[in-house]
Order: sequence, then C-alpha cells, then structure tokens
Amino acid sequence: MAMKHPTDPTLQTKQTHSVSRRTFLKTTGAFTVGALAGLPGRASAAPSVSVIETKVISWEPQFYHGWPTVARRANGELWVTWSGGREGHVCPFGQVHAMTSRDDGRTWSWPRVLLDSAIDDRDSGVLVTAKGTLIVTTFTSLAYERFFVKGTADGDPQPLNKAMAPEHFAKWKAAHLRLSAAERKAELGEWCIRSTDGGLTWSARMPTLVNSPHGPIQLKDGRLLYAGKQLWTGENKSGVCESKDDGLTWQWLAQIPARPGDNAAGEYHELHVVEAANGTLIAQIRKEGAADGGHTLQSESKDGGKTWSVPRVIGFGIPSHLIKLRDGRLLMTYGHRRPPYGTQARVSADNGSSWSDPLVITDDCPRNDLGYPSTVELADGTLLTIWYESVEKVKAKPTVLRQAKWKPA
Repeated sequence: MAMKHPTDPTLQTKQTHSVSRRTFLKTTGAFTVGALAGLPGRASAAPSVSVIETKVISWEPQFYHGWPTVARRANGELWVTWSGGREGHVCPFGQVHAMTSRDDGRTWSWPRVLLDSAIDDRDSGVLVTAKGTLIVTTFTSLAYERFFVKGTADGDPQPLNKAMAPEHFAKWKAAHLRLSAAERKAELGEWCIRSTDGGLTWSARMPTLVNSPHGPIQLKDGRLLYAGKQLWTGENKSGVCESKDDGLTWQWLAQIPARPGDNAAGEYHELHVVEAANGTLIAQIRKEGAADGGHTLQSESKDGGKTWSVPRVIGFGIPSHLIKLRDGRLLMTYGHRRPPYGTQARVSADNGSSWSDPLVITDDCPRNDLGYPSTVELADGTLLTIWYESVEKVKAKPTVLRQAKWKPA
C-alpha cells in the first residue's frame, strides 16, 4: 500500500455506518464469541458507534510513528505527542514529537521535536492541567542493544542480525557510541517535560518514578495521578505516584496488588487511570503471560489512590486509554491485535463496574503492529481517537498516525 500525504482527499474516508453487537460477532468469529461470554464486569447490552471519518494524519512516511497520546487545551487546541524520528519498533533514534490542530483535527501542524536524548525516547503521553500546563511524558530505553553482540567492548559492537546491511549497522553504531556504557545507563529513566506558555518553551527533563504510554491525569482534588510501572529499578512495581505541585515533583503513593498466580513484575504493563463521577479511581493494566495474556485487567480505588483492589479481567485488547465523558460515562479505547486488526472501545455507564461489548472503530489494519489509541471529546460531543498502525503486512515497514472521528449512541 502506497503511503499518501495527509492532505490527499482519498484519506478523508467518510463513513456513516453503525456497528452493532450482532455485526461485531459476525465479523470476529466463534473464538471471540467464546472469549467474550461470561467475562466478569461485562454489561449485556452494547451501544452502537457511528464512525464519521478516518484518515492518516502523520506527515513523514519515512519514519516509524509509535505510541501517541492526544489532549485538548481549554481554547480547543489539540496536541498529539508520540515517539517519532524512528526507523522501527526498536531502534536507537526515537525522539518525542508533537503536532497541534486548531480546527478539531481537520488539519495538523508540521511536527516538532520536543525531546531528543542520546538513546531511544519511547511512548509519549500528554496532559493539560487545570492551570493550563502542558505535561509530556516519555521513557528512555536501551532495548536496541539486543541487536548487538553481548559483551562486546564499547568501541567495537558487532551486529547480531547478519541480515543488517553494513551501512545500516554503521548508523546504529554511530548513534550507540555517542555515549559510553556508563553514560548510556545513566540516561535510563521515566521522564516528563512541562510547558507553562502553551508549548512555546519547555522545561528540562524531570523524573516521574513510573511510566505508562498515556501519562498522568488530574483528579478533582487538584492532584496529578500517574498510574504506571517502575522501570530500571529491579522491582518493576506497578502502582501510582502523585504530584501536588502541577507536575514539578512526584511521590510514590501505592502499589497495585497482583492477582493470585500472576507475576506482576513481568506481566503487568502500560497502565492508565480515570476518575469516575462517583470518585472511584479506575486503573487498567495490560496483562501479558500465560493467564489472560493480551487482556486488560482493572483495579479500583475508593480512597483517592491509597489502596487498590485485586485486578479483574475486562476483556481482550491492549493497552487501554480512559476518559470520562461529559455525560458521566467512562470510555476506554484500545488496540485489537487479533484479526480483524483495528481499534475498539467500550463504554461504562456505572462508574466502571461493568463495560459494554466492544465498539469497532476500525477493523482494517493489515497486521498487528498497531494500537495505543487515545481519545478526546470535542466541543460538539464528537470523539476524536488517534493511534498508530502499520501500513502494510510487511513487518519492517514504517507505521503512521491515524485518527477517527466518531460517536457512540
């Protein structure tokens, strides 16, 4: 599939179809029916969804675009941040990129680089606080080192992947050797940057204690709450930290307990949280491993995040992004990495106690390298969801940012 420029009118795929539970079950097959039946916390009735438009919004088809988050400022301006400048899912070149839109996603600005460390900058969340501060989160990684021969001296790393062309590996090696081994290790961390002038200028990096793809949220009491995972500490705890000073500093608040038999350090990943209308905090977790791998787990807190319930299964699809709609309902959006590959959502009308059956936003992605959708509610009640996805079935090809405008019934 040839990559098209975002302003190409053929990308403006206007749709007015509604996807019901009956249609969903027909298209996903018997396995999905069995997987959905009897799941705890699942409501019996599924609302329909009207998809108004989907289109590609990324400008640079030569790059791999990964793990985006979208937020809306008080003046209506949209910000989307992601890991850009990449050549693949794992590489040494990741940067934190951002684009803005002042017309509800009809057009987007040229991307700008917000952060570029000497190692791989991955996943990017973005939050607009009540004070108007923009907070962008990320984490740094050395995962690309697994493509090198282990134990090789700093000055002469060799490729493990013999199919990598010499000039390609030379590029990786040059990026790798910008720092010494000790300096690279010191670059590892979970980070945020802040802007108090609408994104014109940005602070230096600040540590956040945990990371998750979509970053923190703000609670009604003014605190920022960040549900995530500790990285590079050896403990790899999943839980929440908080900030009481608009994201300047972060303090550990509580660990989320594991289900009996789960190895939380190795199997719990990529959390996100929302505050329901009744004050309940809902945290969702990407579950990997033998038991319920590829499913979303959910834990709740009734005391502002100090204690959390043992997680329970919500349904297949990872990882999720959570928001509270203006009508009080909760919305989770997530990637569906089984055929048909695409982006789905669920709605809760009872503060997260139960969730609707899946709403299919898209089901036409060519392969399972996709997802990490996030959603904002626009002024007219329309929802705008942005995610990344592959453009071809070929594994090594770049990925794009894609958005949908849609409405649940």
